[in-house]
Amino acid sequence: MKTTATIRGEITKFLQDNELTLNQFARISGVNTGSLSSILNGNRPMSMNQLDRITSSIGHTEGFFYDRYISECIFHTTPDWRRLGVFLQRCAELGKLDCLQKAARLTMENINYAPLLFELAEELFNEENYKAAVILYECVAESEKFQHSERLALCHYRLFLQSLSDNQETNWHAVVLFEPYIERLDEVYQLDAYVKLININGSLGQWNKVDLLAEKMGNKAMKRYRNKKNFFESSQPLILYILYAYLSRETSHGEQGDYEQALYYTTLYENTDWIIKPTEEERKIMYQFRDWAEANRYLYTLMSGETDVLPRYIEYVESREDEIFVALCNIILAANWYKLNVDHIIERFRAYLEYRPQKNEISEISKHVTMNQYTRLLSELGIYYLNSKQYDRGLKYIVDSLEYSIKIKSDRGMLRCMGIFEQFRHFSSEDIQGRYTELIRDVQKLSVYAWSPLV
Repeated sequence: MKTTATIRGEITKFLQDNELTLNQFARISGVNTGSLSSILNGNRPMSMNQLDRITSSIGHTEGFFYDRYISECIFHTTPDWRRLGVFLQRCAELGKLDCLQKAARLTMENINYAPLLFELAEELFNEENYKAAVILYECVAESEKFQHSERLALCHYRLFLQSLSDNQETNWHAVVLFEPYIERLDEVYQLDAYVKLININGSLGQWNKVDLLAEKMGNKAMKRYRNKKNFFESSQPLILYILYAYLSRETSHGEQGDYEQALYYTTLYENTDWIIKPTEEERKIMYQFRDWAEANRYLYTLMSGETDVLPRYIEYVESREDEIFVALCNIILAANWYKLNVDHIIERFRAYLEYRPQKNEISEISKHVTMNQYTRLLSELGIYYLNSKQYDRGLKYIVDSLEYSIKIKSDRGMLRCMGIFEQFRHFSSEDIQGRYTELIRDVQKLSVYAWSPLV
């Protein structure tokens, strides 16, 4: 049962109830008699170590007194970072996030503590204690005196990374909040931040934004690569960012139907003659991008209407397992556009119609990109079967796509699936209608029409 008594009052009551002298309690708790006397008389605040020993000796769980400790022993007098820092660390370790937030916000009333709070946030982040780190980053960001500081930008970058999820709506808000700070980031983080922004915008279908971000990233990375005399640290070789910028711009133009321009960027990441004395790691990257160039050349030739390239495209990707899922997505899309029969291809690669994380030779594919691609694959499969008058199968895939669209909160995906289903509703079975009705209830709960950046 919670009580409003002070910590000192709780200790005194425990001594009285158990008929203990100060010396006896000192032996039980491991806190010496003089320190206990000073604490009970209010002459000195207790340390975290003393608090934890006393709490355990009284029989309470760890952190039981932390909320009262904030007001009684930390902020009752001028905060001392030696005591405050240890307290925040312990709150993080025990998951006492409410106490951590309360203490951190009180700490930031003195902005001189901002660098120390930021350092602790970084320490927690590196320990993968992300929930605690986010609280501290938010406090620093809200109170940061120097609005153009690298520290503020890094706070927003850390918060951006931790706010990403399967939810496209929250991802969009995360992008909007973070993007103004990307140019203020230290170079060590900046290129990786661009990659994250590109991937998220791609999963949201913001292709003009992808092109703009990729152009900026490519220019920055190329400038640094050519100016190698200035030491630059990045998590990946600089050529990866340059080639990925070309690939992203290719994808942007391809998604918008400009296949000629897409093929132009394909040649840019395929041609790596400008890379000087590549390392083994750089060679691996170069070979991966050359593979993608060949696959994408088949793709854009197919999407341009030259459907006779399809057998060669299949033959090429069949021996490259990591490429099959993406190729299948594109082939179904082309089949719908050009009324192709690809039943044999679907049957051949049926195992790849199940959702699975995607990877390649140099990295894992962004989960956000894969989820969006899979949702789109399901809807394209639905359209494919509806076009061939296999209504029950087609509507099943449409409903599957609707379910995934709800999962990732893709407004555009939901509206597309709902529009297609309503168009073919009179062909649907009772089971499919029942499932669709249940999903529509989930859509209504989301209140997606309140505000949508995608529609």
